[in-house]
Amino acid sequence: MRDILKMAKDEEANLVEFLKDCVKLPHGSQNEGEVIARMKSEMEKIGYDEVRVDPLGNLFGRIGNGERVVAIDGHCDVVDIGNLDNWDVDPIAGEIKNGLLYGRGTTDQKGGLTSAIYAGKLLKQIGIPEDVTLWVVASIMEEDCDGMCWKYIIEEDKFKPDVVLITEPTNLNIYRGHRGRLEMKVKVDGISSHGSAPERGVNAIYKMAPIIREIEALHTRLKDDAFLGKGSITVTDVTSTSPSLCAVADSCTIHLDRRLTAGETIESALEEIRNLPSFKTGAGKAWVPDYSVPSYTGLNYSMQSYFPTWVLEESHDFLQTAKKSYENLFNKSPKVDKWTFSTNGVGIMGMFGIPTFGFGPGDEVQAHAPNEHIPIDHLHKAVAFYTEFILNF
Repeated sequence: MRDILKMAKDEEANLVEFLKDCVKLPHGSQNEGEVIARMKSEMEKIGYDEVRVDPLGNLFGRIGNGERVVAIDGHCDVVDIGNLDNWDVDPIAGEIKNGLLYGRGTTDQKGGLTSAIYAGKLLKQIGIPEDVTLWVVASIMEEDCDGMCWKYIIEEDKFKPDVVLITEPTNLNIYRGHRGRLEMKVKVDGISSHGSAPERGVNAIYKMAPIIREIEALHTRLKDDAFLGKGSITVTDVTSTSPSLCAVADSCTIHLDRRLTAGETIESALEEIRNLPSFKTGAGKAWVPDYSVPSYTGLNYSMQSYFPTWVLEESHDFLQTAKKSYENLFNKSPKVDKWTFSTNGVGIMGMFGIPTFGFGPGDEVQAHAPNEHIPIDHLHKAVAFYTEFILNF
């Protein structure tokens, strides 16, 4: 009987060096070309049956040629390092301390993605089931617009697998969904006047102030859900315009981060804002902006900044297979939970209904944090789980 955990452990040193190489390329959305090239070369070295990059810049590696298709997804872009003073280590050196590999993107989420690529190496050794095709996808621009890459993959590449396994960090648990997300803009207009005589104008910032207070109060009233938790809303940016810094503001715009729990939609969220008394009094405008920027290949593919809530039912066959695979490997039952943050699942299942679940190395609390790190011991366990799931699929 093959010992998949041991086989994965035997690849740990190679996998760690590969992950360190990727951490040394800390590229954000629109700049993933170098890390895509590094991952592509590793797939080719392993001996994937097919390796290609689509026009947007997503990387695909295929093993097998069966009619039943599994995709394992991980995004290769990362957020900025932030304030370097908050780091105790070099964020791009791939330093190892006490069994932890440090660096931006280790947990979010190159650790999961590189592990998925190495699961392909094990499957080349073991042999993939004849009726199964595995595609490992290194997707782009997730940090800026989660799900957009998969909207392109499904609509433009015409690729629609039977199931998608997301490698975002789950602390080696199985996750089956998360709240959705919505970006909103709210704007009010004013009338400028000289700053020495503000009473001659109408200050748009003052008009916005009570709206902000009512949004803060709205957060406490939002819908709750037993599994996904409560919806949330917060102001994340405030901007204004005026003829000069010596003039009353003639417009004020805020940006809102809105997390959507079960039953909440783009329409219901916008209506909540439009029904605020101060919004009506101030003749405010509220809308959902579009995301429209070119990828590193130069291709511009836009979408509205609405990222639907999704949950895979716990009784789903694919989730049962995932639980069985976990039990086979680790001789215990898995914890089945959800992410706090948003993932490409908003596109894959939220928009297109493709069954989706997650399993990844690292703890999501490390995502976007200074001193981000991943337990090295998690990596080979993730490799083993991805391999076992494909063999049981």
